[in-house]
Amino acid sequence: MSDAGLVNAQAKMRADGLPEAAIRVFSDYYRQLESGQTGLILEDSIEPLLDPPMLADVDVDDAPAREALDRTVIIKLNGGLGTSMGLDKAKNLLPLRDGLTFLDVIVRQVLAARERYGVRLPLLLMNSFRTADDTEQALAAYPELARDGLPLGFVQNREPKLTADGLEPVEWPTDPTLEWCPPGHGDLYIALQASGVLDQLIEAGYRYANVCNGDNLGTAPNPTIAGWFAASGAPYAAEVCRRTVNDRKGGHLAIRKADRQLILRDTAQTAPDEMDYFTDEHRHPFFHTNNLWFDLVRLRDALVERDSVLGLPLIRNEKTVDPADKTSPKVIQIESAMGAAVEVFEGATAICVGRDRFLPVKTTNELLLLRSDLYDLDEDYRLVATTDSTVKVKLDGDYYKLVQDFDARFAGPVGLRGANSFEVNGDWGFGHGVTVVGDVTLSADQAGHVPDGTVLGG
Repeated sequence: MSDAGLVNAQAKMRADGLPEAAIRVFSDYYRQLESGQTGLILEDSIEPLLDPPMLADVDVDDAPAREALDRTVIIKLNGGLGTSMGLDKAKNLLPLRDGLTFLDVIVRQVLAARERYGVRLPLLLMNSFRTADDTEQALAAYPELARDGLPLGFVQNREPKLTADGLEPVEWPTDPTLEWCPPGHGDLYIALQASGVLDQLIEAGYRYANVCNGDNLGTAPNPTIAGWFAASGAPYAAEVCRRTVNDRKGGHLAIRKADRQLILRDTAQTAPDEMDYFTDEHRHPFFHTNNLWFDLVRLRDALVERDSVLGLPLIRNEKTVDPADKTSPKVIQIESAMGAAVEVFEGATAICVGRDRFLPVKTTNELLLLRSDLYDLDEDYRLVATTDSTVKVKLDGDYYKLVQDFDARFAGPVGLRGANSFEVNGDWGFGHGVTVVGDVTLSADQAGHVPDGTVLGG
């Protein structure tokens, strides 16, 4: 390796107009990557997080809770295209239910919370260079959303994909946009600073940020958590949930033995021979929801002190330059996770929340659930479960993985309130008003069309 790869990558980023802060962070990670660092967190270097405070035990008076929420900004990650589900625009523009998209529900949750609690509560979307335009057009339907002269969004940075064999910026003339990748949602902090939005928020009197994935509609504005976080005096807090056997893939918080600091460990930071520890829901009983809270002033102080390089752990992600073509050249994407900032702030903490604050949609399996009668939208546009039970859904990936294929095969929502599990193998189609009762498995060799009003099982 030589300095040429880094110099070329820096030049490419400057030519693209990226801020120097983003280039400094990329350069720091590049040097780590070049030196052979993998970002692995070994099991014998950590202890499990076993006893975080429980939201169910938190009691905050209405006045301080409202005051804290009034000083909070809601930030939603909106950079994903949902390519794994066959989408070519912002994933949050995907229709959810009742004629509303994910973005519609997010906006209406914020507007409803403003009215209910009498708070300012601005909404910011962290877009990518691929989602900003579509999102801006969709938000034009909500002229009342803007607050205090703040923008409705800011764009995360991008960085060059690197050749796996030489760490040179990859060239792909067939589609030059594929030469670039997002730097992971750990870029949130740099993008907030470099865009000027961080200073704008602080000057407008905001002190706290609540950041969540845009596809997790369980994270409606919550004055109790805002009040708890403000009263804690902590610079940073992460929401965690109790793990079940179905939560083995998500990252988890742990305590680093060396300094007793909370840290985040993701799958990519776990050695292959230690995955048994990582996936053990009894050893590590809480998973990280990617719902975060942080103090805006203390973030700004940390960024200034560290010259924008917070030092979030490196994530080395191996891909192909064209994700849709596995024969295209192998590349390395340098990434970081925003949740890893938990180790940057001394005194960072965590709180265990209910599963109602963790309703992500990563596949059409979850999309089927959220469109079903298992959930209702209440008057504040929060998704409310209609039953205490959970339903395991498994749709055949050959026919239902992509949203367009999924929608072509389901004429409408499926009734799942009386179901335990629903597995579909093969190419089935479903009419309106289909209901599933108990445990239902459809086999590929009988695949056909399920007529309107059919009750499966029972």
